[in-house]
Amino acid sequence: MRVPDQTQPTTMHECLPSDAVGKRVACDGERGTVRFVGTVPPTAGLWLGVEWDNPDRGKHDGSHEGVHYFTCRHPKGGSFVRPKKASFGVDYLTAIRRRYEMEVQQVLGEEIQISTRTVEMVGFEAITEKQNHNRLRVPSNPTVRPRAFSCLRVLSLTNCALTWPQLLECAPMWPLLEELYASENDITELQKPNDVLQSLTVLDLSTNPLVDGAVLSIDSVNYYFITSSEGCKTAMFPALKSLAVNSNNISEWSVINELEKLQSLVRLSCRQNPLLSQERNPGTAMQLLIARVGRLEALNRWTVLPEDRRGAELDYCKMFGLEWLASGGHRDPQQNRPSAEFTTQHPRYQSLIQKYGAPEDSELKKQEPFALKNQLLSESFSLLLNSMIVQKVKGLLYRLLKIPGAELKLSYTSSKMEGKEIEIDNDLKPLQFYSIEDGDKVLVRWL
Repeated sequence: MRVPDQTQPTTMHECLPSDAVGKRVACDGERGTVRFVGTVPPTAGLWLGVEWDNPDRGKHDGSHEGVHYFTCRHPKGGSFVRPKKASFGVDYLTAIRRRYEMEVQQVLGEEIQISTRTVEMVGFEAITEKQNHNRLRVPSNPTVRPRAFSCLRVLSLTNCALTWPQLLECAPMWPLLEELYASENDITELQKPNDVLQSLTVLDLSTNPLVDGAVLSIDSVNYYFITSSEGCKTAMFPALKSLAVNSNNISEWSVINELEKLQSLVRLSCRQNPLLSQERNPGTAMQLLIARVGRLEALNRWTVLPEDRRGAELDYCKMFGLEWLASGGHRDPQQNRPSAEFTTQHPRYQSLIQKYGAPEDSELKKQEPFALKNQLLSESFSLLLNSMIVQKVKGLLYRLLKIPGAELKLSYTSSKMEGKEIEIDNDLKPLQFYSIEDGDKVLVRWL
C-alpha cells in the first residue's frame, strides 16, 4: 500500500514504478491518475499523461498535435507532466513514521526502535475525507476473487468516478453484498445485473448524472434496469428494499412508474430532482410518488401510513379521472378500455379503480393550479399542544396538512410584541419553552 506524498517528487526516470499507468500521483497540490507513460514528439524525454481529479486543472483530453495518447472523462481533464514533478507516494510504514514523528534509533547495527507516542484517532469527518474521492482500478479478473470478500455485506464507493458497467464488472467479488452506497459517481445508466447483486437490499445512487431515458429504458435493444412488461414485477434486484436517487436529473414520471416493478422496494428517497420541482404543490408531488409506487412504507425518510396511502391514491384517481375517461375509460367494467398511451403513463390507475371504484362526476372537476410557495397558515394551539416538543408538533402538522416530506418552518407572533415574529428553531424543545400563551398564533410555512 502506498500513500500519496506531495513533498517528495520523483527525481529520476528510474524511480518510476514499472506499472505506473493507472497509479495515483500528486503534483502541485493536485491529485490525478497516470494514464500514459512515454515520449510525446517533437519534445524529448519522458512524459506522464495524467487525468486530474479536478478537470479544471487539465488542458486537453489526452491529445497533442493530432495524436491521441490517452483518454479523459472530461475534455479538459488531462495534461502532460514531467516525472520529476510527480509524486507516486511512499510506502505505508514510511507514511506512518512521518505522520506520527516516530523516533528511529539504530541500535546494534540494524535494530530499529520506535517511540511509544500515542496514535491519534481522527474524527468521523476526517475519516470520511480520507476514505472517499478514491480512484480505484478495476481488477483484470474479478470473478476469481469472491473468497477475498466472502463476508462483505456493506460497501461504500462514494465519489470514486465509477460507472455502472465498472461496478457490475466488480460485482462478482461481492457475492453476499447487501448494501451498496455509490453516490457522487459517473453513473448515467443502470444495465442489467446478470447473476450479481442478487442479495442487495440497499442501493444509494444519489448525486449521479442519471437521466430519464438512460436510467430506466424499456428499449429491447438496450437492456437497462427494468425490462418487464407493464403491470408485472421484474426479476431484477429481487431483494432491493431501499433505493436512493437524490440529486439526479430525473424529470419524468415514467421513471417512477418503472420503480413500481421492483418487487421488494419499500423505501425510496427521491429528493432534489427536477421531477418534484415541476409540481407547484410539494404535497401533491409526494402524493403522486406514493400513488405510483404501491408498496412504499417510507418516502424521503417519511413514514407512509395507511391513511397517507389511501388519501394519495384517492386523490390520484380524481386528479387523472377526466383524462382516464377521455382515453376510453368507463365506469362500466365491460366498457372500460382506456388507451395504451394512458395505461403506459398511469400503469396503476386501473388497479386503483378496482380498489376504490371510479371517481364520481362531482369529483372530476378540473383543479386550477395554485402556488404553494411561501404559503402562510395561522393556527391557535391549546395548552395541550404547548406541552409537546416541536418535533412532535411538526409530525402532527404533516398529517393534518397532508404534506409528508415537505420542510416545515415554525414561528409565532404575540399581541404583546406587535410586529415581531419569533422563530421556533429547536425541534427538541417543547413549545412552552418559547413562552407561547393563549391567543398567540403559531405560523406554519412549508416549501
